[in-house]
Amino acid sequence: MNTKRDPAKVPQDLDDLISALSEGERTTYNHLMHAIKFAPSIFESYTSWSESCYTRNCIVDTEKYELILICWCAGHSTPIHDHDGEECWVKVITGVFKETIYKENDTGVLQFEKTGVSKTNEVTYMKDFMGFHSLENISNQKSMSLHLYAKPIRKCRVFDAASKTFADKELGYDTRAF
Repeated sequence: MNTKRDPAKVPQDLDDLISALSEGERTTYNHLMHAIKFAPSIFESYTSWSESCYTRNCIVDTEKYELILICWCAGHSTPIHDHDGEECWVKVITGVFKETIYKENDTGVLQFEKTGVSKTNEVTYMKDFMGFHSLENISNQKSMSLHLYAKPIRKCRVFDAASKTFADKELGYDTRAF
């Protein structure tokens, strides 16, 4: 009996998504993140909130990929950062997010490139060759986004506006599901 899941099947819940990510190749990740349409309630057991900063809540962390639920209060934003060479998909679960992309010019100066707005069930994609980015919850409510990294990201480069330089930042989780 063949128990391998059909790669064309759309995951119906978080367990299906985790199975699809675990069994699939990186080339299937974009399709999966665009295809899923999950009710926010399925993430209840993974949420944690902080008034002072968004929280990084790990759902799955493997050698192959990392799946994180980020919980944002109104106005929370990330610093400008990269992804240590890895691919990143962001699926908006609830809320509205502004993504701002920057690029370094030939002299190493960071310059604004463009902004975009993503709403519930929309997906953005980022890889370092595209530049650096920041995300901001621009809705007037608590919001959630699901982040898939093709290979876990243990550190990233974060831009310090005061010194106009980048610094390495070790990444961790506010909560872990395992």
